[in-house]
Amino acid sequence: MKNAVLIGLGMVADTHLTAFRDAETVYLSGIMGRDPEKARAYGRHAAEVLGRAVKTYQNADEVAADPGVDFVVIATPPDARRDLIAPLVRAGKPILMEKPVERTLEAAQDIVTLCADHAVPLGIVFQHRARAASQALKQALDQGKLGDITNAEIRVPWWRDQDYYDAPGRGTYARDGGGVMMSQAIHTLDLALWLLGPFSKVCAHMHQTALHRLEAENWAGALFETAGGCVGTLTATTSAFPGTAETISLHGTKASAHLESGVLTIAHLDGETETHGASATTGGGADPMAFTHAWHQSVIEDFALAITDQRAPMATGKQALMAHAVIDAMERSGKLRSWEKVAQV
Repeated sequence: MKNAVLIGLGMVADTHLTAFRDAETVYLSGIMGRDPEKARAYGRHAAEVLGRAVKTYQNADEVAADPGVDFVVIATPPDARRDLIAPLVRAGKPILMEKPVERTLEAAQDIVTLCADHAVPLGIVFQHRARAASQALKQALDQGKLGDITNAEIRVPWWRDQDYYDAPGRGTYARDGGGVMMSQAIHTLDLALWLLGPFSKVCAHMHQTALHRLEAENWAGALFETAGGCVGTLTATTSAFPGTAETISLHGTKASAHLESGVLTIAHLDGETETHGASATTGGGADPMAFTHAWHQSVIEDFALAITDQRAPMATGKQALMAHAVIDAMERSGKLRSWEKVAQV
């Protein structure tokens, strides 16, 4: 049984709390928040959910100094990461972090390097990898069932209301590092990269529609090419009312695959069709948290087991840099109106 501390008590905290409640191999022993009063209140809430006392820490140094803490889950906005991570890394505490790693590719690389230099395990919560349909598609690709993938479509047609962006710092470069790509579509982008491998170049447009007031983009579109020769399109927005599920469609020389709402459909060129998974919401509508906590639970339990087995977790910090590199190239392309190479990280 591993003991964990949750740092960051915002929107996604309850998802983690419920995941810990139902987990059998991990134990949430403490929490920490930026506001001491709110942290104490959340500690009482956590105790009610878990049915036992939960320690409230004052700062990251206290967490780092506690020998009873086996790993730390960081769920803060990305602008708060570096100062939190430094004492934890020095203490050798493994870190499981909500996406994104940081606000920019360079800052994300610094964190990944810091953890690697101190041999501290770093995992990223890309929970879409934990879905049964996603894993079935990954297995089908690894087994060559689709043949060579020639082209792909990635769509994230989500919706957020203006109240979402009225929250302090939401959709800004200073706190979030960007808009729909960094805060929402990064999940689907990571899944596509896990399935297809790294992108080599992109040509993108980043746009603010009239449906929201925010600093960064609420619509993004790109043409892309992968290192393996697949070409494709990516569109992502939070201005597609009322919001529908993200999709990934892959077209190969033996079969096509369509991933949507937790369901995978594979259509073979010989006429056979197979399906995997079960339909589930993923937070694409006005309620960002309208999704099951089971995927977070799988990520947390996998991370705890990875520490015990001394293996890589479901999604590593190094792997997360691939998504950061694509978003970085998209932002450059959007400004320069040109094809941009994706950094190979």
